[in-house]
Amino acid sequence: MNTLFDQLGPVSLGSRVRALGDRLTLQADEIYRLYGTELRPKWFPVLFSLSGESKSVTAIAAEIGHSHPSVSKIVREMAKEGIVTEERSPEDKRRNIISLTPGGRERLEALRPQYEDVGEATKSLLAEMKQDLWQALIEFEYLLEEASLLERVRRRKKVRESSQVEIVPYRPAHREAFRALNAAWITEHFEMEAADHKALDNPQKILDEGGAIVVATACGEVLGVCALLKMDDPDFDMELAKMAVSSQARGKGIGWLLGRATIDKARAMGARRIYLESNTKLTPAITLYRKLGFKKILGRPSPYERCNIQMELSVA
Repeated sequence: MNTLFDQLGPVSLGSRVRALGDRLTLQADEIYRLYGTELRPKWFPVLFSLSGESKSVTAIAAEIGHSHPSVSKIVREMAKEGIVTEERSPEDKRRNIISLTPGGRERLEALRPQYEDVGEATKSLLAEMKQDLWQALIEFEYLLEEASLLERVRRRKKVRESSQVEIVPYRPAHREAFRALNAAWITEHFEMEAADHKALDNPQKILDEGGAIVVATACGEVLGVCALLKMDDPDFDMELAKMAVSSQARGKGIGWLLGRATIDKARAMGARRIYLESNTKLTPAITLYRKLGFKKILGRPSPYERCNIQMELSVA
């Protein structure tokens, strides 16, 4: 039978697993009734966890993979039924220690035939499958520990959004966006200085003096800019400067695209070494520069008061 899950495919994984869990939970209730067990299925992991020794709620939660609030609720329910007791830890009065009562141990022992039958039936079911579901679940959980589904979706979102961005050369129509994006970024962290006004008020001068400006756009909107300034310096040919990304477009990898495009442009223009100035409190920016290959160098004179780090990149 073709279900909605079949139509949706992997995107419905969470819903499909939840539906399967609900299905197994309903059958678990019926199995408990079959054996006349006076125990709720969701209590079993906690009961089994306490079979060897008394433990704190935190320890139980870590062992069975449940949240602390979830285990606390189950413990309260089991305590009302006389299955467990809670006592203050002698070592830490802020922590409760959970123990099975004699009645709880009797229930655990009475559960053994059911436990064995369910185990054998489940192994038989798994043996009928072409794939090893149990090992697949172990591997799936391991991979989620390495990188959560949220993180994987975040990466994919960044890749998709980055693919929609186009890097284009500066045109006079970009003048206002070049100034506005940089002014917004600078005033977010610092104050505008004389050197800022000089560069932002006349971006065409950057081009006239042998530099370049690249612009990141998507759907006709300017999302980011970055300039390449021609330097009259014996050590450096170009300076990477005035990189700014719209606050609405951060997290899309636009800074990386701008940085790579600027470096490629410098290389195409015959540059050997690129210089840049920044401030160490701008952690994301410094991280980006390092990923682009820039390395810290000893301080040089700067027209900016906010500058406290200089970096270089060899492109020869």
